[in-house]
Amino acid sequence: MKLFPLVTAALVCVALYFVVLDRDSLTDFAAGFIPEPQNAPEEMAEEPVADADEETAPVDDDGRMHVVVRRSEAQVTENAVLMRGRTEALRLVDVASETMGRIISTPIRAGAFVEEGQVMCEIDPGTSQTALEEAQARLAEAQARVPEAEARLPEAQARLPEARAMLAQAVAQLTSAEIDGNAASRLSESGFGSETRAASAAAGVAAAEAGVQSAEAGVEAAQAGVQGAQAGIQSALAGVRAAEAAVTRAEDAIGDLTIYAPFSGLLETDTAELGALMQPGSICATIIQLDQIKLVGFVPEAQIARVELGARAGAELSSGQRAEGVVTFVSRSADPDTRTFRVEITVDNADLEIRDGQTADILVQTEGIAAHLLPSSALTLDDDGRLGVRTVVDGVVEFVEVQMIRDTPRGVLLTGLPDVADVITVGQEFVTAGIEVRTTFEELTQ
Repeated sequence: MKLFPLVTAALVCVALYFVVLDRDSLTDFAAGFIPEPQNAPEEMAEEPVADADEETAPVDDDGRMHVVVRRSEAQVTENAVLMRGRTEALRLVDVASETMGRIISTPIRAGAFVEEGQVMCEIDPGTSQTALEEAQARLAEAQARVPEAEARLPEAQARLPEARAMLAQAVAQLTSAEIDGNAASRLSESGFGSETRAASAAAGVAAAEAGVQSAEAGVEAAQAGVQGAQAGIQSALAGVRAAEAAVTRAEDAIGDLTIYAPFSGLLETDTAELGALMQPGSICATIIQLDQIKLVGFVPEAQIARVELGARAGAELSSGQRAEGVVTFVSRSADPDTRTFRVEITVDNADLEIRDGQTADILVQTEGIAAHLLPSSALTLDDDGRLGVRTVVDGVVEFVEVQMIRDTPRGVLLTGLPDVADVITVGQEFVTAGIEVRTTFEELTQ
């Protein structure tokens, strides 16, 4: 084994020991080899040498730190709620078939503009016209039965008084027979009349009672005839209504053979192809209305109270387009997952340049508030992690918590400060609340 590698390894281990574990001894050893500094000129010895990378704050002779302060005055500034959202068509509908049949119309291609009421799809009528004619014939037949049924009613009603008159006559005969029977029975009991006469009178009473019962049956039959005639009329009218319903169904079936555009808009798909078999629910075409479009955004619950119906709003789309409109809907119910509220802004889009589904940055205008415009570098955090700025009041530093409205190219807009405040813009990181400082006001340039 060679000796030189072993010696080299031992020296490396010793060097590592002093560098890592006993650095102070190594430093003292190396200091003995540094030559004594030569005497510098007196004027150079008085100038302190500062590390160029070390940030320091100037300190006065009395120990006070020197900071730069800006006197800021609150100004009413336009405020807005910022949200991210998307564009959404005012209406988008899949127009579907309500009946079965084959398409007999030439298709209209996607992208075409269709007017409200324009024919988009036509279905082969098949036997629909025949079904309509059959239903109309049944309606005419049912309508013809109504006069016939109505004619039976007067005849039945005329029989009823006749039957009642016969009943009255039978009742009168019964009364006369009962009187004769009572007289004959008394005479027979007193010995002035024969038993044969009494029996004959009793037979007359029985015959009169039978006549009354027959007359009552005649009255009931007449009443039943009237009711039957009325029922016949109702049945005839019900037949008419059923026939009319059949005609309506046949007409609706024919109307369902032609599919019209429900509103003016653009076709997102081709209409159904010639010869295609349609089923109830099959899509004829998808139509979209874009002459007005909605901007849909979602506002956090902490800011939803600032958004009002009718407020002006603007948006910048991902394509760079800009749009303006008014708030037309503010949801009263939050999304259960995101705890945000849906807001809709209606925008005119007569040229159809804005498309459905584009990403948009939306600003909803709210009431102006008093705010301070300060550089973002003036912001700092206190020991509790609260965002704020440090101000100077009567030469003493104070920390003021602030809320940031929004960032601008000239600085940040902040609330939470008094109307006039001396805010430290340089040196705020070297001071804390409660210490005295010496201030220099910066000059603001436009």
